[in-house]
Amino acid sequence: MCGRYATFGPVTVSRQAREALEEMELDIISEINQREPQYNIAPTQKAPVVVHGEGGYHVRAYRWGLVPHWSKDLKFGAKTINARADTVATKPSFREAFKKRRCLVPASGYFEWKGETPNKQPYFIHDPAGDLLMFAGLWEGWRESPDAEWVHTYAVITGEPGRVSGDIHDRQPVILPPDLWAIWCEAPPADAEGVLAAVPEADLVYHPVPKAVGSPKNDGPKLVESIEL
Repeated sequence: MCGRYATFGPVTVSRQAREALEEMELDIISEINQREPQYNIAPTQKAPVVVHGEGGYHVRAYRWGLVPHWSKDLKFGAKTINARADTVATKPSFREAFKKRRCLVPASGYFEWKGETPNKQPYFIHDPAGDLLMFAGLWEGWRESPDAEWVHTYAVITGEPGRVSGDIHDRQPVILPPDLWAIWCEAPPADAEGVLAAVPEADLVYHPVPKAVGSPKNDGPKLVESIEL
């Protein structure tokens, strides 16, 4: 699963990513650089997501933990921060969003823990060059009543781990390469399932980080800095 991640600047991207962003007319680099850095994004917190709709692509701050429109309350989102790639198209909590509301979740990297409680060690998993990652995601709108304001929420899709992240955990976020960003957001559902099945293994590295990242109350650049064990 993915239970914590980080999104912060200054943002760097590969040449292929820059070309994809130009085609999408999406200036995600400036959007993130102008926002407050988030070094420890936890469920129920708001974070930037990339959505496609009228007028093209937009960066929005949505609440992590997808809440279907039929849910009775926002508490539902505590158990839907992740959607499994193999069931996302059919599971009731996610299938409507999968059909119509796919998104990208920008991340500088994500955290996983290894070991046994209470001595679990957190690791920060990221691109070797520090380039921005894009997780496959879903978003949804929910409101308590017809007169209430909309609350927009999202989930991160997870799949099988790669060679590197598999050292730490048995799941990882689905990390989309630049040539699949627009396809994921815009394609019909059947093609989107094909995207999930065809995602190549992402090139990743990891390093140990302070255990302070375990508390969502903690934030700051030291949470992603390497420590000696």
